Amino acid sequence: MDLLFRLSSLGWVDAAAVTLQVALFLGIGWLVEHPPAGRPSMSILMADYRRDWMRHFVTRQQKIFDATVITSLRQATSFFISGTMIAIGGGIALIGNPERVMILAQDLTLDQQATVIEIKVIFVLLFLANAFLKFIWSHRLFGYCAVLMGSMPNTDDPLAFHRAAQAAEVNVTAARSYNRGLRSIYFALAALGWLLGPWSLFLTTLATSATLLRREFISQSRDIVMKRDA
Repeated sequence: MDLLFRLSSLGWVDAAAVTLQVALFLGIGWLVEHPPAGRPSMSILMADYRRDWMRHFVTRQQKIFDATVITSLRQATSFFISGTMIAIGGGIALIGNPERVMILAQDLTLDQQATVIEIKVIFVLLFLANAFLKFIWSHRLFGYCAVLMGSMPNTDDPLAFHRAAQAAEVNVTAARSYNRGLRSIYFALAALGWLLGPWSLFLTTLATSATLLRREFISQSRDIVMKRDA
């Protein structure tokens, strides 16, 4: 009942803005991972390169480079795990102290109740929590990939390329979770616009969605990655 009372203080414009953001968050995630056949996303293109990487890993003489790349990927996920954990802790501390919430509202020159601000902060925290879980799973999968790479037999062993294919698919799955975590971070930043009102949330959501779609489908880096042959 208390939750319903708090939600009743929000209008239909707020509901529409939140619905739009959630819909775009889910829709863009699906489109990036299931793009049209004629226009693959950057994530799909990089998945093919990850598979090429594991195939070349089998015959590469000096494998220290591959170990370094896997380590750097795990460090990247560790960085975001720490960052999202700190952000979640800060958000929980904020909504647990009503006085600070009112100070935040005054600093933003908003005429809003503390409960409304709390709901908006919780909305941001939901995206951050999703990102945190995705990054943790990605970090673990990259670790699994490293173990599979380490267990790969010599080139003349018939199991070598099968093991390389296994490592590649685990690597691709790890990257997928990593990308999902990044999208959650993007939309968590967009959700901060709700603190300024529903129309600001509309703008930040549309701007974030446009940025993600451009980087996945029409960026210069994508054009470069598309040129697989010299």
